[in-house]
Amino acid sequence: MVMTRYEKGRTREYRAMSILRNDGWLVARSAASHGAVDIFAAKDGKILLLQVKSGVARLKKEEAEELVRWGKYTKGEAQVWHLSKVER
Repeated sequence: MVMTRYEKGRTREYRAMSILRNDGWLVARSAASHGAVDIFAAKDGKILLLQVKSGVARLKKEEAEELVRWGKYTKGEAQVWHLSKVER
């Protein structure tokens, strides 16, 4: 069965969440938001805002600006994670 782009993206977001949880972060996913922030995470008073990309996908200028704005408003760290191929 072929995975849709949405399913591939969601799988990568879950993988990013797992990485963060294993490192002690509290995480939440912004499901199907189509916004700049895919994952919100908090640990020891720090806030992390993630946009998860994969393959050749790139962050659009508007997404980058919104991600930076979220970082400024929350005093959090905005990051873009590029994760490789989804393992089935």
